[in-house]
Amino acid sequence: MKVVIPGGTGQVGGILRRSLVASGHEVVVLSRHPGPLEPGVRHVGWDGRTVGNWASEVDGADAVVNLAGRTVSCRYTTENLRQMMDSRVDSTRAVGEAISLAERPPGVWLQMSTATIYADRRDAANDEATGVIGGQEPGVPDYWEYSVRIARAWEAAQQEASLPATRRVALRAAMVMSPDRGGVLDVMLWMARLGLGGPVAGGGQYVSWIHDEDFVRAVELLLERDDLEGPVNLAAPGPVPQRELMRALRRAWGRRPGLPATAWMAEIGAWALRTDTELLLKSRRVVPGRLLDAGFEFRHPRWDEAAEDLVRRVRADRGGRRGR
Repeated sequence: MKVVIPGGTGQVGGILRRSLVASGHEVVVLSRHPGPLEPGVRHVGWDGRTVGNWASEVDGADAVVNLAGRTVSCRYTTENLRQMMDSRVDSTRAVGEAISLAERPPGVWLQMSTATIYADRRDAANDEATGVIGGQEPGVPDYWEYSVRIARAWEAAQQEASLPATRRVALRAAMVMSPDRGGVLDVMLWMARLGLGGPVAGGGQYVSWIHDEDFVRAVELLLERDDLEGPVNLAAPGPVPQRELMRALRRAWGRRPGLPATAWMAEIGAWALRTDTELLLKSRRVVPGRLLDAGFEFRHPRWDEAAEDLVRRVRADRGGRRGR
């Protein structure tokens, strides 16, 4: 296949483009700052807002996987939240317009979304059929609602264009765990190595996650299965409370201590890391109902095993240097 990946230069984009190239597909990445990538990947410039010469790559492609959007790992200031919204909605609308103008439109458009669209809850898991979309849940900060608003606008933008020949899927992705530098696992391991990876605000909030190998396999399934469209949760079937997530990761790394943190301590740490406590404190209990119904078999369904596999790969990638 020819697969076009807008926003394919980030952590998740790197995971996906490397795997697709290794499988023999033609891959084109769109980004604002094109430069050399892996052999077999063409890198084309776009502004992420308007249709330009890049649209010729979409015309005749087999698939588009749009990952574009400003990182959520930042302070949730008014300006940063606006940029999160605009970068997601504008890029999605541009992709939709390019597909609508194509003489040979792609057969499928996978659009990145987020598991954050679901409500903060611990009582039950959210699947696509019965999950509760977030909003004004009692007891959560008001600005968390804006993250849900971004997710809803992101998915709505995919549905705006009239695309009779293109199947559309919204990827409600959980945290993608991979050994890559700068990813969420890298930050978690850094905390664990410093002895800071204990329960945060009690640690009862759920974390939904997906192993990078299963993320790629799920995307490949969605590219191939013509009967799957609409929202699909990309998450392992075993979300775990934050305290258990970090305990298993510390055990996999070598039984490091994990100092607990209160909510205000987490706020100080998030400020120092220039990120936001929503990423630590919101309970994201999400399960992959539609993937399981489609017969998808996770290779890493349990976090304890997935953590051990990921730590082995981190050590192999970094020369086996334990504790650094």
